[in-house]
Amino acid sequence: QVQLVESGGGLVQAGGSLRLSCAASGRTFPTMGWFRQAPGKEREFVASIIWSGMIYYSDSVKGRFTISRDNAKNTVYLQMNSLKPEDTAVYYCAAYSGIYYPPTAGNADYWGQGTQVTVSS
Repeated sequence: QVQLVESGGGLVQAGGSLRLSCAASGRTFPTMGWFRQAPGKEREFVASIIWSGMIYYSDSVKGRFTISRDNAKNTVYLQMNSLKPEDTAVYYCAAYSGIYYPPTAGNADYWGQGTQVTVSS
């Protein structure tokens, strides 16, 4: 049975940092990604990584967020620096059976439960 378990969310002041983790169990996935959803908005792409190392970022987080993965631990991370109030959202980990350049929410095979990130001004 596949499970994606996220951790690392919380409350932080603007300019601060948080690190999210997503541990996958049950199988490995060639593409892993992070999405976020703020109240009243659609789920939006944040970052993705393919097991070859190819990485994509949304323009809104480029230069501030870093995605990485530890294939031995089957875990993907999202290091978030210079956080802004507009980064406040529930962050979701997504896993894909295929390779996507980059992935979309619609073709995710599995989702994590979500973790709340709140950035205060």
